[in-house]
Amino acid sequence: MEIDTLRWFQLVADGVTVTEVSDLEQVSQPAVSRALARLEREIGTPLLRREGRVLRMTHAGTVFKRHVDAVLHELDDGVAAVQQLLDPETGTVSVAFQPSLGTWLVPDLVTSFRSRHPEVRLDLRTKEDETVPAVGPRSGVDLELSTLRPHQGEDQPRWRALVAEPMRLLVGPGHRLVGRSRTALAEVAEDPFVVMTPTSVLRRHTTQLCAEAGFTPEVSFVAADLPTLRGYVAADLGVAVAPTLWGGSVATPVRGLHVLALTDVGATRDVGLSWAPGRRLLPAAELFRDHVLERARSGLLPTPVPPTEV
Repeated sequence: MEIDTLRWFQLVADGVTVTEVSDLEQVSQPAVSRALARLEREIGTPLLRREGRVLRMTHAGTVFKRHVDAVLHELDDGVAAVQQLLDPETGTVSVAFQPSLGTWLVPDLVTSFRSRHPEVRLDLRTKEDETVPAVGPRSGVDLELSTLRPHQGEDQPRWRALVAEPMRLLVGPGHRLVGRSRTALAEVAEDPFVVMTPTSVLRRHTTQLCAEAGFTPEVSFVAADLPTLRGYVAADLGVAVAPTLWGGSVATPVRGLHVLALTDVGATRDVGLSWAPGRRLLPAAELFRDHVLERARSGLLPTPVPPTEV
């Protein structure tokens, strides 16, 4: 089974025509077709079927392709690792992060890292579902910045805390607590809450903090992002719990939004860095991981913004 043939199968399975593969790889169309037929004989069943002028995967082809993708990914990682061993200042690091960290933590880490390693390319990816780890043995993500602490276990991602970010209570201009600088969550137990979507870790944190304060929040509105959550609160549609840097002046000002410190024990969220234990990091990714951890140890990460009216 030849590597080139597996790559040609991968391309065709992804929708590339045999003619396009031929042009891309500088081989004849019959050679590509013979190689794919030989692969099917080696596997013992058809992997592709013709539909008009294109080839589609059979059920066996779909199952086989998942493993081909994994094998070729590992192979490419191995080749890249050897190349980077020759020059560890090159390469690409893929980093996933929660959108709420993209306004303060990610810019700080990227800027400080690139000032020391300008030739390393960073592939930054925002997470759509914050409740699912982005790193894993077969993931294309090297490192993850998140407030999602993975479960303990041998196969679970490794996680290191970077900074504890205080949580704040957001209230609108007509709220009875306007003028206060701090409060306990129990004081708004009867208030309607604006919360994030179920795919947000902040939704989990809000529910947990309220449970520890002795109540279940009554949800009035659900926001898909933090700017919308802040806007809903500023319109007096409910109160909300939000991390400090989004509740303070770092975010775009919203007229009438008031931010109060929470006196509840545990009203913080830990921001951490995680990576998969079963996937060896390439040298460039190790450079970035070491940079992030050292910056946290040295106390150089951005500091929280105090409560204020924004």
